[in-house]
Amino acid sequence: MAILKGLIKQIPILGDLARRLRGGVEPPAPFRDSASYWETRYASGGNSGVGSYSKFAHFKAGVLNQFVQDHQIATVIEFGCGDGNQLTLACYPEYTGYDVSATAVAMCRKRFATDLAKAFHTVGDYAGETAELAISLDVLFHLVEDSIFEDYMRRLFDASRRYVIVYSSDTDDNHGYEGTHVRHRKFTRWVGDNLSHWKLIEHIPNRYPYHGDYTQGSFADFFIYEYGLASKLFSTTATGILAVNQNKAAPIKPIK
Repeated sequence: MAILKGLIKQIPILGDLARRLRGGVEPPAPFRDSASYWETRYASGGNSGVGSYSKFAHFKAGVLNQFVQDHQIATVIEFGCGDGNQLTLACYPEYTGYDVSATAVAMCRKRFATDLAKAFHTVGDYAGETAELAISLDVLFHLVEDSIFEDYMRRLFDASRRYVIVYSSDTDDNHGYEGTHVRHRKFTRWVGDNLSHWKLIEHIPNRYPYHGDYTQGSFADFFIYEYGLASKLFSTTATGILAVNQNKAAPIKPIK
């Protein structure tokens, strides 16, 4: 009998079923809200998900590290640092990460305890800090509530003085995701409607696009925004006529 029990435990499906029948494992709790979902996930031993590991993490790190190098970015701020695994591949001179989960923040502080160039805080402790580049990776489609999404978007763009990089899906098609911790949004339209001083300067498709298996492909792409006055800058001439100056570089956002 002991041998039979051992064999059952080694078979994932049967082992899980046996534990449930004994009442040893409760079924997953229904989704309530974004914040509690992620805190519960990390507190119960979960991680940031497949998007922060393996080939996906390396793809994201390659794009981000190249951008930081090419644009001589000195400071980076991230909203949704998660368990910090993605950050292990990053090359940022100075980094501050925020997360809604206190457990995730504690994990990051422990993981990078000897790295003085990195700091971590809960979103509730955010006090208007800014950086040259603000990033959001695999976060937007997990912001199910409208008010949470809008607050997050405004905080993300307000925190940047030059660039914002979003890695997310960009669609309103949520068929099959109803009632889960995923809600896709056409966020580029929201930015265009609400943050006119930000211009989308580049869209980088995913190297591993989604084709039905989330462990092999992702529905997220890179979207890079730059701070400026819409898509063109205007200056007033001596005659009072507005002339377009398309060659002038976009201004750096004033520090608050």
